[in-house]
Amino acid sequence: MGFVDNPFDIANLRCENGEAEAHTRIGWFRSVSNIPHAFAVQTMVAEIAAATNRDPKEMLLELIGKPRIVDPRKSPDVKDFWNYGDPFEVYPIDTARLRGVVELVAAKADWGKPLPPRHGLGIAVHRSFLSYIATVVEAAVDEKGTLTVPRVWTAIDAGFVVNPERIHSQMEGSAVMGYALARYGEITFKNGRAEQGNFDTYKVTRIDESPARTQVFIVPHGIDVPASGVGEPGLPPFAPALCNAIFAASGKRIRRLPIGDQLSA
Repeated sequence: MGFVDNPFDIANLRCENGEAEAHTRIGWFRSVSNIPHAFAVQTMVAEIAAATNRDPKEMLLELIGKPRIVDPRKSPDVKDFWNYGDPFEVYPIDTARLRGVVELVAAKADWGKPLPPRHGLGIAVHRSFLSYIATVVEAAVDEKGTLTVPRVWTAIDAGFVVNPERIHSQMEGSAVMGYALARYGEITFKNGRAEQGNFDTYKVTRIDESPARTQVFIVPHGIDVPASGVGEPGLPPFAPALCNAIFAASGKRIRRLPIGDQLSA
């Protein structure tokens, strides 16, 4: 889920997952572990770009490297690689498709264009559920730390497309849900019980806070490219793209979610 199947062209890559005891029951969630993995990896790409005075999009493309097939099964340290229940031979990890959605979404967002003061663009990409999704978010942070999202662009390569309208709705919904999770998504515990019981105590994004405009771009394929997931993979790249945009707009680096009041602190 974006961990041992990290597609970056890095000569020596070591992945560790420390054991953490769960103190409450854990259930399924949309995109599952792709959300924290994408956030960690894609925000670090932007941090590396900033530290080396590189453009974040160019840094991302450089790390992805040349078009090739990445096969985690060839690593002696990867045991029982899970490819979302489908054969790797049919659904390989193809960095050409990963690069393709990055380049497409950046072009559609007019990456590098001048923006108003305290506005910034952030970019992130992730492969999950056999599909490739890249997202650019425009964030605005005013002097008081108030966050708004004027625009979102998402490019998706899900192989052969049967119902484009459904894909558009799933990606648009991912932007709303992704924003809600990044900004508010938190459950706290007290005396062994969750403090949030319903939407009166668990905040979600309302219509006046949601991204003002979301555009979706589908990479066209013929029937020879197998169709892949569209219900879950739109979510993982949103939070890192948003937080990368927040840094571009305000200089404030978000390393812990939810964002909450970190921008006004």
